[in-house]
Order: sequence, then structure tokens, then C-alpha cells
Amino acid sequence: MTKANLIDYVWNTRVNGRHSLTKHQTTSFVDAVFEYLSHEIRKHKRASFPGFGTWTVKKRKARKGRNPKTGEAIVIPATRAIVFRPAPNLKASVVR
Repeated sequence: MTKANLIDYVWNTRVNGRHSLTKHQTTSFVDAVFEYLSHEIRKHKRASFPGFGTWTVKKRKARKGRNPKTGEAIVIPATRAIVFRPAPNLKASVVR
């Protein structure tokens, strides 16, 4: 799915048989949703959407690695990553 696919899907959702938003309003709406999710993840290190899933920030420790090109041993620094955990009903509908 692309951003354009999502915008088209939301835009094609009809209320009383007609479009409820203009294409521009739909684009602004989708942008606002993702901006808010990003804000919540940065501020609270967690964002949740009931029935869909939860995004959390996970700390990864520094570890030893190897440069695949030269074979030289290197240290991979500690970092943070965003992890998504699907809600049980979403997971059940996809994984069978």
C-alpha cells in the first residue's frame, strides 16, 4: 500500500452515497493522522490504535559485528528502533 492508495481508499468512503471530503481534505487528514502518531511516539515512546496495534520504542544494545566487505570486526552502536505489535484481532485475521 502506498500513501496514494490510502488517500484514495479514505476518499472513496462514501457517506449518504457521496464523498464526504474533497481529495485535498482527505490528504490533509491522512497527513495529520500520521503526524500525530509520530508525535505520540516521540513524546511518550508509545502510540496505540485499539483494534489495530501498538508502536513502541525499543532500545537495542551495542553489539559486535563484522564488515561483510572486509571481514573486519566492528562495534555496532546502541540505537533505538520503533517496533509495531499488531492487536490480537488483526493478527488473527492475517495469520491463519
